[in-house]
Amino acid sequence: MTTMPKSPEHDWSQFDAMSESERHAAALSDPDAQPLTSDDMQRMPRTPRVRIIRRALGLSQEEFASRFQIPLGTLRDWEQGRKEPDAAARAYLVVIGRNPRAVSEALHPPV
Repeated sequence: MTTMPKSPEHDWSQFDAMSESERHAAALSDPDAQPLTSDDMQRMPRTPRVRIIRRALGLSQEEFASRFQIPLGTLRDWEQGRKEPDAAARAYLVVIGRNPRAVSEALHPPV
């Protein structure tokens, strides 16, 4: 059995010797890591925070998943950041967040 070579330790002495303003300037000088502009923020899709919606409704994960017919594993993946909702799921979460009663009534009509 072969073992993986140990990764080298990083020398942080140069970084530690920099002032906060020097660190900021160095970060800004990296063309691959530029900060987001307000235009960038406007273009980026907003992902509804399913955990916040669920907690605002006072529901457990199991209750939320059942009421809105979302697989429990999927809900947990979204909440724990393992997966992001796709465009249709994001839209569904927005509707749930804005009018949960209408969604629940549409999915579970009175008999």
